[in-house]
Amino acid sequence: MLSVYNDEYFMKLALAEARKAELAGEIPIGAVLVHHHKILAKTHNQTELLHDVTAHAEMLAITSGSEFLGSKYLKNCSLYITLEPCVMCAGALRWAQISRVVYAAEDDKMGFMRYGKTLLHPKTQVEYGLCSEEASELLTRFFRNKRIHKT
Repeated sequence: MLSVYNDEYFMKLALAEARKAELAGEIPIGAVLVHHHKILAKTHNQTELLHDVTAHAEMLAITSGSEFLGSKYLKNCSLYITLEPCVMCAGALRWAQISRVVYAAEDDKMGFMRYGKTLLHPKTQVEYGLCSEEASELLTRFFRNKRIHKT
């Protein structure tokens, strides 16, 4: 029997979080943290709301997940993110020893892979590309609208 709780299911939830961010005027990035098919956190960027440059979706998910598990480590957890994590978030994910990172769209300008997978914990698995078109479209539309309303 196939489980409905697969990578695509969790990435779709992350995309829903990204749309919440967009509606709130935040850069539309969403994240879902999962431990053994159980959702520990659903988050999105909140840098504007919290006036905090570190309030990225990934950072908020790490905090929520660690609190839920009562551990600073996120072993046996997967993080689904709509955009490739930045270097700051990759460093935090390394310290959290997350088991798996799955991201949708690549970030050629600010993504951690510019520096290589070594920014993550050596045991962390990385997968990318799932729902990348939808995630990229959200970001493209957000920044296009931002440029239009700026002039």
